[in-house]
Amino acid sequence: MNDTTSRPTLPDRLSTDPRSSFHVPAVFEHDIGIRFNDKERFDVSEYCISEGWIKVPAGKTLDRKGNPMLIKLKGKVEAFYK
Repeated sequence: MNDTTSRPTLPDRLSTDPRSSFHVPAVFEHDIGIRFNDKERFDVSEYCISEGWIKVPAGKTLDRKGNPMLIKLKGKVEAFYK
């Protein structure tokens, strides 16, 4: 079941928004996890490993297009397959 050869490599920057240029659909076919400052986060919308940041929703607030407002948190970012 854990066939790691069929999994694509995790990119340096990834977004869950399909309209983003950093959205890679092949990666989302598998379960991925994000560890931020040595703690696993489940609410990450976008990340960049080399720059060391993640974007997470800021509560229940929405922008004028109805998308969640995102805040950028800086720290140590690790992405992995579950």
